[in-house]
Amino acid sequence: MYYPVYALLYCVSLLPFWILYGISDLVYILLYHVIGYRRKLVAYNLSVAFPDKPAAERKKIVKAFYHNFLDNWIETLKLLSMSRASLEQHITGDLGIFHRLSAEGKTCQVLLGHLFNWELGNSLVAVNGGYTLIIAYSPITNKIIDRLMLHLRQRFGTIFVPYNDMRRSMLPYRNRQYALALVADQSPSNPAKSYWIDFLHRRTAFLPGPEKGARAGKLPVVFVGFSKPGRGRYHITASLLCEDASLTAPGELTRLYVSALEENIRRQPELYLWSHNRWKNSWREEFGDKLLLQK
Repeated sequence: MYYPVYALLYCVSLLPFWILYGISDLVYILLYHVIGYRRKLVAYNLSVAFPDKPAAERKKIVKAFYHNFLDNWIETLKLLSMSRASLEQHITGDLGIFHRLSAEGKTCQVLLGHLFNWELGNSLVAVNGGYTLIIAYSPITNKIIDRLMLHLRQRFGTIFVPYNDMRRSMLPYRNRQYALALVADQSPSNPAKSYWIDFLHRRTAFLPGPEKGARAGKLPVVFVGFSKPGRGRYHITASLLCEDASLTAPGELTRLYVSALEENIRRQPELYLWSHNRWKNSWREEFGDKLLLQK
């Protein structure tokens, strides 16, 4: 069943962008106006994040988000057939910090959030960042879709490893220089063992694993932020959060990451994935002060 699905989607990916964006606009009408996919959740998340914005402005962000959400997946599908030249036309980047760290012989950790279009961004860093790029990901339950996504995500040399088997999966690369990228704004499965910090006006749980791994490996840590100058045009900026994570106090790296992510979201809120339930966990006093971070 994989090959018929692949063949169909590959043919769709060959369509020019102007047609694909036309399809995206039509699906927007269906998804937003007819089905109302997660509209209440998106509106709620934005009301939490931007309580001072007028309702009309938040509604404008909601609509822009849905357009970006659909464009994101259209552009991701395009990766099935996109050339490197086309990739570099649609996304540019300030990647100087990667080149410096790579020239110094350092492995590094990369932190990013669910900002559009992270799939194009991963591909650009893989071809122009000067590193073997490894990304921890959550396997998709549907085996056909999982195989298809891995194929298109790895076309430009990115290596994806399942987050639930990282120790074994990383063994082949233990003696190589690489950049390990983590989308670090996932909702933790165990809030009682998470770091908690105010994020967009709500006390929010963050995974402790990225910080612990970077501190154990004495790694430099880079944040990758996104902007969108126009439709089908993205720009990423890689900035150094710390030179050696082992020299940071517990929680400091998480604070730096959350601050950088929030600043990016505030600049262009329509680029964030508001349809995921980021605040499904709630803080409880029993978690203890050690987990509670102050900005």
